[in-house]
Amino acid sequence: MTDSIEYDLIIVGSGLAGLRAAIEAAKTSPSIKIGVISKVQVMRSHSVSAEGGTAAVLFEDEGDTIESHIYDTVKGSDFLADQDVAELLCKEMPGEVYQLDHWGMPWSRRKDGRIGQRNFGGYSFPRATYASDKVGFFEMQTLYDTCQKFDNIEFLNEWFVTSIIHDGQKFMGITAIQISSGTFYAIKAKSLIIATGGAGRIYSFSTYALSSTPDGIDMAYRAGLALKDMEFVQFHPTGILPSGILITEGARGEGGYLVNKDGERFMSRYAASKMELAPRDIVSRSIMTEIKEGRGFKHETGVDCMKLDLRHIGDAVIKEKLGAIREISIKFSGIDPAQEMLDIRPVCHYMMGGIHTNIDGATELSGVWAAGEAACNSVHGANRLGANSTSECIVWGKITGALAAKHAMNSKPSSQFPHHLVALEEKRIYDGIFRGRGEYNPYEIRQELTDIMTDKAYVFRTESDLVEGLKKLREIKARTWKHVDDTAKEYNTNFTNVMELDSMFRVAEVVLVGAINRRESRGSHSRLDYPQRDDANFLHHTLAYYDPKEPIMKKHPVTITRYQPVERKY
Repeated sequence: MTDSIEYDLIIVGSGLAGLRAAIEAAKTSPSIKIGVISKVQVMRSHSVSAEGGTAAVLFEDEGDTIESHIYDTVKGSDFLADQDVAELLCKEMPGEVYQLDHWGMPWSRRKDGRIGQRNFGGYSFPRATYASDKVGFFEMQTLYDTCQKFDNIEFLNEWFVTSIIHDGQKFMGITAIQISSGTFYAIKAKSLIIATGGAGRIYSFSTYALSSTPDGIDMAYRAGLALKDMEFVQFHPTGILPSGILITEGARGEGGYLVNKDGERFMSRYAASKMELAPRDIVSRSIMTEIKEGRGFKHETGVDCMKLDLRHIGDAVIKEKLGAIREISIKFSGIDPAQEMLDIRPVCHYMMGGIHTNIDGATELSGVWAAGEAACNSVHGANRLGANSTSECIVWGKITGALAAKHAMNSKPSSQFPHHLVALEEKRIYDGIFRGRGEYNPYEIRQELTDIMTDKAYVFRTESDLVEGLKKLREIKARTWKHVDDTAKEYNTNFTNVMELDSMFRVAEVVLVGAINRRESRGSHSRLDYPQRDDANFLHHTLAYYDPKEPIMKKHPVTITRYQPVERKY
């Protein structure tokens, strides 16, 4: 018989969204038992890597407005954001900044003592609320400290969740492996929040932690929930070479320049009014256009790149406001940004798509919510503005935490738990992967998969590249790589790595199929063969449902409340 545990509410993922959800759930109902399950130690969640800021309107007395934040978000999304969702984000966020402040968040301060904000791309006012260039780390520390005040929050560190158990109508539990012992568990619960982050490690050149694989998104997909808008992948303009580690947009917010080999600040050609602080999709395309037209640099590895110039900002400002960036640059490129220009190139940084939810973060399955980057409530549309992602995590962490807690309080335990589904899942992963045998090295297959995505579904896309990428992906998926050489039970990372790869294949396929079907250019999805945005045929969200043969693709309407789509200019 499979080992089992029981909670009222399970939160899978311990980043910003997961921790904010846990706090709100515990406040909503001190009597319920909450389990926060993470495949890493809590403070190793990828949210700690967020650098630049969290968007919020704080200074209406100085000219900023909620209305402006909403419009900037909708315009930045290339008019694919659901406008009611964007409005909810912008209205909720100011209170959340002050709530974090009250919980001990060490926001950077202006000389007058007010909370500091900096410029970020696509905004009409400096509203990226920052804490030096370590905003995610400090937000995580603040939320984790706050979680310790609640006796009904329990952390299960280093557990790998494999599936959602439900009866077709409502959520009943999950299956998970305790990595330290290798024991397989059924975990029963009344409510679930999926907050497992993005799928960015399906790309080889990526800012994501190596643990940021799409296991959480995939388990929802296999459970019959739709994935939405997965073709929209954000490429941040400034990934440092050769590692791909993020150089925050805050570096340009503090006055950094992008320079080509002729010494030009080339953004004047592409977004004269915003220059380096145009939205990320526009800046990334501009960099790749400069490279394609022969005005790029060659990195010592042979990769084409551009330069980011921070020298004029000065050593003192860099140390005060961009200290982590300076440290990263010296450690990973051997360059002090106060002395030399940095080699940068667009890098996979964020997935606008995720598990399909409504405005409240509720999925299509009763009792299941999703929050943060794992979710797609359509707040970002086709392109996210920088600093809106940490805001999204915090706002929908709070919303889903309260709703899932209330659902758990009002739900009766299921009389018939489907143990046969647990047995089927155990068979899928142990017979299908752990005890499988094959001639192909799964780590080499993983490298091939991520290289295919980087080569064929990057900043600029074409039908021929995408179709070829999908063909190659399916060819390597058919090889015999589902096997684990390490036979140990305890801390078998070989086993978890191959399970991660299994999920990467399904989610990468959805990205490619969605990108092939969307025959237009919108936001981060830029088709050289369809260079114009096509509102007549493609002003809709994409839904993908799981089928063993290939994803079943459907359309979903965009909610337009106040702003009709217009041409996007900066």
